[in-house]
Amino acid sequence: MTAVLPGRHRGRAVARLAGLRLLLGVPTVLLVAVGVFLLAAASPFRPVYQYFGVGIFSASDADIAAAERSLGLDASVGEQLLRWLGGLLTGDLGQSLSMRQPVAQVVAERLPWTLLLVTLALLVSLVLALAAGTVAAWRQGGWFDRAVTAVGHTLEGLPPFVLALGAIAVFAVAWPVLPVAGLTDAGAAPTFGQVSRHLVLPALVLGVSQTPWLVLHVRASLLASLDDDHVAGARARGLPERLVVLRHALPTALLPFVTVLGNRLPELVTGAVLVETVFSWPGIAAAVVTAALAVDFPLLAALTLLSAVAVLAGSLVADLTVLLLDPRVDADV
Repeated sequence: MTAVLPGRHRGRAVARLAGLRLLLGVPTVLLVAVGVFLLAAASPFRPVYQYFGVGIFSASDADIAAAERSLGLDASVGEQLLRWLGGLLTGDLGQSLSMRQPVAQVVAERLPWTLLLVTLALLVSLVLALAAGTVAAWRQGGWFDRAVTAVGHTLEGLPPFVLALGAIAVFAVAWPVLPVAGLTDAGAAPTFGQVSRHLVLPALVLGVSQTPWLVLHVRASLLASLDDDHVAGARARGLPERLVVLRHALPTALLPFVTVLGNRLPELVTGAVLVETVFSWPGIAAAVVTAALAVDFPLLAALTLLSAVAVLAGSLVADLTVLLLDPRVDADV
């Protein structure tokens, strides 16, 4: 922590922080890329088998050799690694062996649906965490505070797929009001109404699954902020308690909350994998399961890199937000 940054230096501090994170992020992503490739190369599974599928049993040795040449699998591991890294720089992510499509095309088709799901789930988490955490801290010791704390600690140990199955049991079986699979109804076009109805349950489940850590942090951070001197001063001036909580205590409590939110991004990505699989949501996270089950190394490597970039970007956005909101924070911390 340093002295308050003047406004004219804020842009310079933001640029310095972004540049530093970029310098650290590039080698990190490169290390992940090399590690993923080497793990794939050390695997006992032959990718060409996944390319043929069940047809491998009737394929001749000449057909298998020709397929390996066309996929570039006949070269040494070093040559394949250099070719793959060169392809990453040009946007050529290779060929998906399970989907028989370029990996870049698979990502382009599925990524928007995952971004839509994750964005709405994040909004659900934010609204629930801020509302419930603020009221619980404001009414510390009351029935609502005890209920929020108990439910939060209970949901912390509950996997997202359990919530998903519970939501299906309630809203599709016991009270069938919402669809639970796919992007649209069978044979229907992906209109706004269709996508919205099918998005409700996955977004709610994913959002609720990420809420416990956030709501408990908001509660604890706000309780600590209520004991700060500036809050005591606001009370001493006779301000209404609602203004004291919302105008003076809550903004201070939200600064560390932004960092926690950025750190929860890996869990959000993991939760999206499970939720998309349960609800058959055609996003990029569901493709992770398909790639893993099919031993589709090109697709799995690309998705792993995409996840690493998302985590680094989330951390950077969180730190930049704190830097912009709190003038006491310098880019060196």
